[in-house]
Amino acid sequence: MNTILPSDPARDDVLAGRPTLWLNPSYRKQAIDTSDLPVSPADVQSARQSWRRLAPLLAECFPELKDTGGEIRSELVELKELREALGYRTREFGNVFIKADSHLPVAGSIKARGGVYEVFLFAESLARQNGLLGDGEDIRKLATEEARSLFSGHTVAVGSTGNLGLSVGIAARALGFKATVHMSSDAKAWKVERLRKLGVDVIQHEADYTTAVENARDIADADPTIYFVDDEQSRHLFLGYSAAASELASQLDERGITIDEENPLFLYLPCGIGGAPGGVAFGAKAIFGDHVHAFFVEPVQSPCALVHMMSGSQELVSVYDVGLTNKTEADGMAVARMSAFVAKVMREMLAGVYTAADDDLFKLLRMAWITQRQKLEPSAAAALLGPDFLLRHKEGRRFQTLNGIEEKMSRATHILWTTGGSFVPEEQFQNFLRQAEALA
Repeated sequence: MNTILPSDPARDDVLAGRPTLWLNPSYRKQAIDTSDLPVSPADVQSARQSWRRLAPLLAECFPELKDTGGEIRSELVELKELREALGYRTREFGNVFIKADSHLPVAGSIKARGGVYEVFLFAESLARQNGLLGDGEDIRKLATEEARSLFSGHTVAVGSTGNLGLSVGIAARALGFKATVHMSSDAKAWKVERLRKLGVDVIQHEADYTTAVENARDIADADPTIYFVDDEQSRHLFLGYSAAASELASQLDERGITIDEENPLFLYLPCGIGGAPGGVAFGAKAIFGDHVHAFFVEPVQSPCALVHMMSGSQELVSVYDVGLTNKTEADGMAVARMSAFVAKVMREMLAGVYTAADDDLFKLLRMAWITQRQKLEPSAAAALLGPDFLLRHKEGRRFQTLNGIEEKMSRATHILWTTGGSFVPEEQFQNFLRQAEALA
């Protein structure tokens, strides 16, 4: 008998490692008091301004951003053939879109929104501290040889299961920093190889993600020339992700899609430690308020946000504490313990969490490729299940009733946030497809 998790309709499934949907009993639709939180809606607006300020430098450093003026944006893709394959064809499913962060430029995953943002902000701060960039000067000065000479004396470090390490490593090397990525034992070999080809020092740890981060933090604390991108505690990462919500709002507006009391919005966000989905959800709440409902999705053996938030504990609860293994093919979500920072922010903002089995992730990955040529990692494919849980699972129907939205579902908009995939090497992607075919 597990005493850490309280009585809940999802508890037995969670403990048995079965796919399920958990509804957050602390969820509050109405405006939430952010005065005791480490971030505020004003911070989201500030992050948008920072992205705009950094854009000319990004365009200078990354040729793929020339056409966007330095903006890192992803497409909003309407489900067509994939909608039919997923069984979402009926009117009750409303509008269904993929937010294709799986194809973001620079880093090929949602982590481009956080890792690149924090590294470039650090570069700007370091340049100002050293008199290299004055008020009103062109931010592109940070791409000069003078700046690279300054940055080369500093190291940017991060602990990662893969995609955050890629984004931080790519950004750091583009500016001339040394870069060190501490990776967990479950990091994919192709991500390690790609980083090393960029000149990034990759340190692999035998233990899991949490231990890799702790080791990276300890090393950085002992060396003032190392700047540590802390996935567990970073406001910069969180706010870098949050700016994606305004991008989504513009894309919905361009399509003539209204989000209001009669036309709700649902976000389905793959979750590892929680920074990326938490940031996106917080940014969306700042824009859409009561009318958006954010759900995280996690692997059945690595539901770190679910077990901690379900527990109600002030102390972080790990998946190991409830007898789960933290073993999953969705490497970006192989996290045993969520961020305390994100847990605090999301306590009343997160609608719920659903879980997915690895076999289903491979089947979904293959389905997305065959029907609509969406190239996804297993972790990104997890987002595709969201509407199914909300419309067909008993807890999803209960959520509709609790929030008085049963009659509004045909007018709802569902955003399946696919978080990575385009950088997966072709050989590796074909391996994914073969695994899926074997399961089929």
